[in-house]
Amino acid sequence: MNGPPVDFPRIKAAALANLPTILARWLPDGRRRFREYVALNPTRHDRTAGSFRINLMTGRWADFATGDKGGDPISLAAYLFRLTQREAALRLASMLNLDPHQGQTRRRP
Repeated sequence: MNGPPVDFPRIKAAALANLPTILARWLPDGRRRFREYVALNPTRHDRTAGSFRINLMTGRWADFATGDKGGDPISLAAYLFRLTQREAALRLASMLNLDPHQGQTRRRP
C-alpha cells in the first residue's frame, strides 16, 4: 500500500454528484443524450460519437466498439488517464477538493 487507505465510496459519491461537470472537463466534445453522456473515446482513434457512453446517474460507462467498460467515475478516470484505481481516486479527490482518506475531512480555511 502507498499511504493511508483511500475512501473510495466517498470519492465515488462526490464524483457522481458532479459528474456532468467532470465529463465536460475530461471529454469536452461530448454531449448529453437523455441520461447518458456521449463522446469520442480519446484512448483510441474514434471518429464518430455514439459508441462511448457514460450513464450520468450511475457513472457506469462503456465503449461498445471495443468492449471496454467500468462501473463508476473512478474506473473511468483510471481508463482515460491510464492510472491505477487508487491513483484515479486520488486525482478525482483532488479535483473535487476532497480529502481522499478514510475517516478524515478536509477543513476549509
